[in-house]
Amino acid sequence: MTGTRTSAARMPGARTGAATGRPMQLAEVAARTELPLRTIRQYEDRGLVGPSAASPGGFPLYTDDDVARLMVIRRMQPLGFGLDETRELLLAMDRLAADLPDTDDALDPAEREELVARVRRYEQAAAARVAELRLELARAEEFATSLRSRLTA
Repeated sequence: MTGTRTSAARMPGARTGAATGRPMQLAEVAARTELPLRTIRQYEDRGLVGPSAASPGGFPLYTDDDVARLMVIRRMQPLGFGLDETRELLLAMDRLAADLPDTDDALDPAEREELVARVRRYEQAAAARVAELRLELARAEEFATSLRSRLTA
């Protein structure tokens, strides 16, 4: 993926655990994100995330921003977002993060407005799905309570 990949780190709650401030190997990233190594590699193969550097021995190294990006991906899946939607959101976030107002690298105002609207649509879809999940959870808790009451009756 091209461009900066820092925008995911700016999302509230995008990071798990304390920031290390140092490069991490894949096993540590997997532990911090609670994602299997294979899943992280699949995300790399699909261009959603990639190591930011390599060790002198050629092993991939990841930063806190890479971990934050993986957490965005991980958190989108239970909300029903597919990998194509995840890619679209990450690209929009990357482009917004790379925007340098008052420079030659500044986004066109119409493009910036479209990117903000795209991110806002994802936020609204996520909020709607969270509301649906809360309702499903309430129903599941109600069902579990009814079963429990039958056992104690």
